[in-house]
Amino acid sequence: MVRRYVTIALINLVVAVCGQSEGTAQAAKKPVFRAGAAAVDITPTEFPVIVSGGFLERKSSTLHDPLHARCLVLDDGTTRLAVVVVDSLMMPRELIDDAKAQAEKTTGIPADRMLVAATHTHSAPSVCGALGSGVDERYAAKLPAWIAQTIERANRGLTPARIGWAAVADPQHTNCRRWIRRPDRIGTDPFGDETVRAMMHPGYQNPDYVGPAGPKDPLLTVLAVQTPEGRPVAVLANYSMHYFGSQPVSADYYGLFCQKLADLLAPAAGQTPLVTVMSQGTSGDLHWMDYSRPATSIHIDQYAQQVAQVAFDAYRKIAYRDWVPLAMAERKLTLQRRVPDEKRLAWAKKIIAEMPSPLPRNRPEVYAHEQIFLHEQPQRELKLQAIRVGDLGMVAMPCEVFGLTGLKIKIQSPLEPTMNFELANGAEGYIPPPEQHKLGGYTTWPARSAGLEVQAEPTIVAATLELLEQVAARPRRTAVEPLGMYARSVLASRPVAYWRLGETAGPQAADATEHNHQGVYEDGVAFALEGMPDPGASGIAAHRAAHFAGGRMKAALAGLGDTYSVELWFSCGLPSDARAVTGYLFSRGPDGSPDAAGEHLGIGGTHSHQGKLIFFNGNTPNELLGGTTDIQLRVWNYAVLVREGRRLRVYLNGKRSPEISGEAASNLPAGADQVFVGGRNDRRFNFEGKVDEVAVYDRALSPEEIDRHYTTARPR
Repeated sequence: MVRRYVTIALINLVVAVCGQSEGTAQAAKKPVFRAGAAAVDITPTEFPVIVSGGFLERKSSTLHDPLHARCLVLDDGTTRLAVVVVDSLMMPRELIDDAKAQAEKTTGIPADRMLVAATHTHSAPSVCGALGSGVDERYAAKLPAWIAQTIERANRGLTPARIGWAAVADPQHTNCRRWIRRPDRIGTDPFGDETVRAMMHPGYQNPDYVGPAGPKDPLLTVLAVQTPEGRPVAVLANYSMHYFGSQPVSADYYGLFCQKLADLLAPAAGQTPLVTVMSQGTSGDLHWMDYSRPATSIHIDQYAQQVAQVAFDAYRKIAYRDWVPLAMAERKLTLQRRVPDEKRLAWAKKIIAEMPSPLPRNRPEVYAHEQIFLHEQPQRELKLQAIRVGDLGMVAMPCEVFGLTGLKIKIQSPLEPTMNFELANGAEGYIPPPEQHKLGGYTTWPARSAGLEVQAEPTIVAATLELLEQVAARPRRTAVEPLGMYARSVLASRPVAYWRLGETAGPQAADATEHNHQGVYEDGVAFALEGMPDPGASGIAAHRAAHFAGGRMKAALAGLGDTYSVELWFSCGLPSDARAVTGYLFSRGPDGSPDAAGEHLGIGGTHSHQGKLIFFNGNTPNELLGGTTDIQLRVWNYAVLVREGRRLRVYLNGKRSPEISGEAASNLPAGADQVFVGGRNDRRFNFEGKVDEVAVYDRALSPEEIDRHYTTARPR
């Protein structure tokens, strides 16, 4: 009996040791990271084809260069996902869902682990009707199978791989194409209303425009896959530039970029098959032209070569990992469309009834048809996605997304860097930030191309950030405007309020001091434009400013007496001969005062001191003091208003001697504690341009302090 128990104990010990050894071996076995890539030719074979991308329908019988669908499949041993980029203007969700369903059957990759996005070439066959263009049905019928085939080929090519990524700033090759018009140059929309305060493609240095309506996202992000031996297999780039412009049928610069990057990588790739991809970022209001400068002549081939070189330089700095975790999440979101009211619907029906043919010939006919579409389909379901590749994030949105929206996601994403894919998994039109709707223009006119509700943008941003938090398993970052040398200098002087005006959204203007004098933006302000020069503040979260286009920022400063100082930076966009007063930068007094009771710092116009700083104390004293220095257009200037009782001084650009010096009576009614930035208290002659870094003090700043603040931004 004893011998039996000993035998059983020995057997159990052997089993335990063997099991422990097997478990240790399994624990020691590392997961293998694999990747596969493929490109499939999707060039049309039947001509002519309908080509979309304009207000009116056009056709082409010419092939300029081939189109492709390009796919990257990644597998960390637990999760497998596919990213597909298609040379197309945009694709409806129904077509993409069809392609995913076909690929899921042959690969086993779940459809919700597939991201399919368009490059947004404006020279490809139309597969998604919008504005005046219909669908090329023959081509659209073939595209889902081609997309599925691309995923299948990439999946079959899965092989052990290493992966890495990098992001670099390339501000030279993308710019804001949506500019704000002068207040006396407001345009008419297709419905016959004067609502166009901002419009795309203003023309180079057009005097009818004040400045860009938004910031650009300058980051070019590169994801690279290589063999374990170090030979490149695939490179996926992401950049926010709308398209270059090419004769149809063409992949535009995206195809050329892929060729040129492949040429740069060829020596390292050797005989290893190589797939290069350029994907679309958030470029709804961006393009390659810089309208602030004289016209530039550059060929599409040159442009593609330059951007490919930037990507290649980033590629060479990549540090590779043998394995990284993958995660992907998807969410469906239902949003309302901005449907026409009865009056507009009647307008649309009348125009359509009078059309000689079904095909629209002009913008009113185009938008009449679009009102019917919106009326019949008042809401849409969107599909949003987020992907984690190690510490790299990806976001997919089925819309044309502004550069500012892309920046909001990138600076808050828990994963850095983050790629944004627009026109992914569908095509639901432009989603301007809410404040941009107030400025009007093409990207806001209700249609399938821009029909979602006004709050679509913040709703989508919130949802995508939640998805990023889900895949990253950590919270988002807080968006904080960096403190450069200038901001530190101002805070060291202890202002009673300091509005940096670098918000990416309204309505609150944050006070950077501990006094909590928060301001409020009115309608007619654009956010996050390039700010004044502040050494030490850089990157995509760098120093930014508000652009005032009819609205103001207002706040309350109780107890501010008749000795105080205000310093600020400004860049004026309105010519000095446009109106009696070019614009007011800062104002104190009761809101809506009929006689402008208070005191106001501005720039003179045709009435007096044209193009020079002025101080005005309201209609009753009617005292006006003016400077002598001409304020140049779209140039950053630094102004400081110092009041000590009746004595008044205004300093400009750090000079020790005042630009304005004299006496003026105080016209502030008792208890008037409101202050305004970007406009006067009676809302007349509001400023047109950018204002930045507004600080208010309850004392007189000394010339030495003013000089010190200025020289931190502009070292002598």
